[in-house]
Amino acid sequence: MESIYIHGGVALQGQVRIQGSKNAVLPVLAATVLIEGTSIIENCPRLLDVYHMQALLKSLGCVCLWDGEKLKVNAAGVDLVHALGGMPQDAAKGMRSSIILLGALLGRTGEVRIEYPGGCVIGERPVDIHIEALKKLNVQFEETIQGLYAYTDRLRGAEIDLPVPSVGATENSILAAVLAEGITIIRGAAREPEVVTLCEFLSACGADITGGGSSTIIIKGVEKLSGAQFRIPGDRIVAGTYLCACMAAGGEVLLKEAPVEQMQAVLHVAEQMGACCQQAKEGLYVQMHERPLTLEKLVTQPYPGFPTDMQSPFLSVLTLAKGTCIIEENIFENRFHTVPYLQAMGAAVQQTDAHHVKVSGVEELHGFTVSAKELRGGAALVIAGTAAKGETVVDGCRFIERGYENICRDLRELGVRIYGV
Repeated sequence: MESIYIHGGVALQGQVRIQGSKNAVLPVLAATVLIEGTSIIENCPRLLDVYHMQALLKSLGCVCLWDGEKLKVNAAGVDLVHALGGMPQDAAKGMRSSIILLGALLGRTGEVRIEYPGGCVIGERPVDIHIEALKKLNVQFEETIQGLYAYTDRLRGAEIDLPVPSVGATENSILAAVLAEGITIIRGAAREPEVVTLCEFLSACGADITGGGSSTIIIKGVEKLSGAQFRIPGDRIVAGTYLCACMAAGGEVLLKEAPVEQMQAVLHVAEQMGACCQQAKEGLYVQMHERPLTLEKLVTQPYPGFPTDMQSPFLSVLTLAKGTCIIEENIFENRFHTVPYLQAMGAAVQQTDAHHVKVSGVEELHGFTVSAKELRGGAALVIAGTAAKGETVVDGCRFIERGYENICRDLRELGVRIYGV
């Protein structure tokens, strides 16, 4: 799919099932490398990033088979030859989460070559924190133009103090530590639900992990892990995206299997802006019948604060809100790619520096041809098009497909006039 066409301005109505979490499934798939057997991952979303990870796993000697919404991974064939043989460049550079294979492969083979990861252009996101954390576990590194060569004679437990609560560095440290000799203590760990999911999967496979979801995680190394059947929770960012679409265009929707307990910061902001959000047995019920209210300020923070991945979607909603809001982006320094496109659609948005925008709500947006430059910004432009009068065309859909199984199908189920070509 290259472009999405939206005839906006119609209130949403209906229900949609929320897919499995992208940010949770990728480290879980990386973790399957540690298991000399078969893992069955249920509710696995069919996303571009998942297909990239599948290609990387196959290049390492894994057998990957889809069975409906399950992905079965047998990692019995993973060995040092595969770990040093080089992974497909298009897959490694296509997504950020390829770096998570570093910790897993060190745990499995003790030696690995890996490309520098790619993904969205939303900031530098250096891997230095990953490297320094893994060095504590007795890993040596050699950096080249092509990527990283890492090796260890034996992973050994250690105390790791992360300078910032990096999700990726936390996950890499956990993956390397589960089969290490001794005890590893990670302080300053990320508390995101995706870290909790990884800990739960590894524990189901026989790992000894406590503290997942807190800032201190303790891992006691075990001799080996066994395969398990494990279900990925719903995607909190996808659920938040469709929540924002309803807030921008108005209407009533049911987001089935939305992980409400993981969305408290987002729901708090949505309710401040006038949305009625109710947890139901089936998921999250949302009503929005008035123009959104603005906020004085919206600040992104590590979990459990307001997530950076929801900043762009809420920016689209705020372009239609009553009043003026300042958005402060504290996680990445390059996450306002949507601003010129929203301006072209009639929004009153001004970027003041790399971390701040000022948005004054207007009564309506109008359709325009815009272009996705990264994943969540692309989804935010779809939200803007859903609310705008006339036709909006969103190009660059390959970015959106990295995190959404089928955003057109899902929004059509909510009554949006949308299709992709």
